[in-house]
Amino acid sequence: MSHSFVVVAALLLAPALGAPAPAPAPAPQVSAPASFGPDSQISAMIQPSTTGYRQEYLENGYATATYHGTYTGTPTTTGAVNGPTTLAPSIGTLPPNPTATYYNTKGAPLNPMPAPFVPAGGLGTNGTLPRYMVESDFDFESIALGLYQEWIELDLFHDGLARFTDEEFTAAGLGPEARSLIEFMADQETGHSTLLTNMLGPRAPKECVYNYPYTTVREWVDFMQRVTRFGESGTWGFINHLDSREVAQLLSQSIATESRQQMIFRQMSGLTPMDVWFENGWPQSWAWTMLAQYISYCPENTTRLAWQNFPTLRILNNPNINRYSPNDTAQDGSETVGPRITDPSRSNITGSCENLNVTGYGCGPAVAHNKSEPLSFVGRKVLFQWDAPGQAVGPNNSYVTSTEAGAPKFVGWSQQLNLTYSPLTVTGNNTGYTYQPEGFVYGNEGIINGTMAVMLTDLDLFVTPFNVSLLNPHIVALGLYQAG
Repeated sequence: MSHSFVVVAALLLAPALGAPAPAPAPAPQVSAPASFGPDSQISAMIQPSTTGYRQEYLENGYATATYHGTYTGTPTTTGAVNGPTTLAPSIGTLPPNPTATYYNTKGAPLNPMPAPFVPAGGLGTNGTLPRYMVESDFDFESIALGLYQEWIELDLFHDGLARFTDEEFTAAGLGPEARSLIEFMADQETGHSTLLTNMLGPRAPKECVYNYPYTTVREWVDFMQRVTRFGESGTWGFINHLDSREVAQLLSQSIATESRQQMIFRQMSGLTPMDVWFENGWPQSWAWTMLAQYISYCPENTTRLAWQNFPTLRILNNPNINRYSPNDTAQDGSETVGPRITDPSRSNITGSCENLNVTGYGCGPAVAHNKSEPLSFVGRKVLFQWDAPGQAVGPNNSYVTSTEAGAPKFVGWSQQLNLTYSPLTVTGNNTGYTYQPEGFVYGNEGIINGTMAVMLTDLDLFVTPFNVSLLNPHIVALGLYQAG
């Protein structure tokens, strides 16, 4: 191990202002700390399972929780957690920051350099000792959401390995080496959950009990590429808004791994690993809306979240990734395995491309596939059905879906660096359609591709990647589109 990594592993958090110079860093902890706080370290302890359901080892040697089912009790509290008061119904728009005026026309430093080879500027560059703890309510709620995400991935990646037989994996084109890679990705989540727990402190959320939609290996892998999509995008959306730059630094090193996981699960699903120039960032409430639907129970006194749960937007003809002709996907929602936002495509169908060894049409696990018939295309008619607000969702059915928006008029498509709109045609009670719009990032690179968020809105509000959360008060319902 290099000396630089030893320093990082043992680094103390910054002391309070006016405190004496810090003492030498203690040795790394080897047991659970008695308390958290300003002197906490980035420790390497492994968090134990806290669900109350024991792990069981199945015939294939993999372990999973003994229960993955629905919540059957009565919630003792409902709704997102609130602060002492709420100051306004929404965040308004302001002009650009008056201090954001730097513009370099010389191509060389304009200001005195604080040290050799150190240009002026930057945050956290003045030698201050880093403090790897959340620094605001925004930080706490964002990292707590991230921890909920890491916990479900830890359980999810293990569950499929234990649930399906060696023969089922082989039939799906995933041999022992692929399973070993998935197991390693599950182990990565142990490290991620440990990191986020230690940056939050004693009220970090615990591992919960989950309810999954898949019944085949293909559906499990497809579900994982969708879960890692909202996990990744839900982090890119807030990471640069965090008050703690130290926390953002470590989180970025975690989410970079999540990006690789999402790409690998796409490859295992027979999808193109990369089909966009830029990954998309989402507000926290989008990710929480999708994640919460798969959490059944959480331990008593588990920390609750402040983020909104939007009503579900179902895409009745969401392209089925298992079809050699995706445009033949049924129009009634029957080719998605269930009613939740990120439920995978049904795999047991006539016309499957899974074992089709034809270039342009096969969709077995592979490094890459080219599609002769794309999953979606400009001008495709997309059919919607959406829930009314007021549905009980999430851990212990204790959160409630809500919207502040008026009647839906537009469909928002969030991908790459863009959020574009198409008009919504309402056809009945919470049903309607639109046509997939055209749009370009740069040159001829189309906006809409990959696994992406779509939403119904009452306004075609102009937003950009850094302020997309301003759209939240205008969202009627939220969904996930399998564009490519």
